[in-house]
Amino acid sequence: MDTIDEEIIRCVLRNARSTYAEIGEAAGLSAPAAKRRLDRLVATGAIRGFTALIDTRALGWRTEAYVEVYCKGNPSPAELQRDLEGIPEVVEACTVSGAADAVVHMLAKDIAHLEQAIQRVREAPVIDRTESVIVLSRLLDRPRL
Repeated sequence: MDTIDEEIIRCVLRNARSTYAEIGEAAGLSAPAAKRRLDRLVATGAIRGFTALIDTRALGWRTEAYVEVYCKGNPSPAELQRDLEGIPEVVEACTVSGAADAVVHMLAKDIAHLEQAIQRVREAPVIDRTESVIVLSRLLDRPRL
């Protein structure tokens, strides 16, 4: 990985839909050269995929909950991640110490939508049960560095 690769990564992090010309301009390359470098970054696994960032507030998703997840057996974090990543209401998930295996932060438009999303979490093959707390008010919401 060199500074050109780093510029390519910065460009696609800003906008995963950047054109090869835009990526090339950011990295000082032609569009075909940018495509080759980007393809190599994907092939080596340095870039694992491209995604869309959703503004949940624009969708009207203002109901939020933290859900403790208890797993069946001892699944790997990768197995748990696979089961959770297909649920768009799950905006963050972490394995944790303590009784729960993971904590999931969820957003939904209302309680009924949240209940449906939590049910989809419960239906995941590795999950035994969940315990949820609904956020009433957000006291601090500091940006992460």
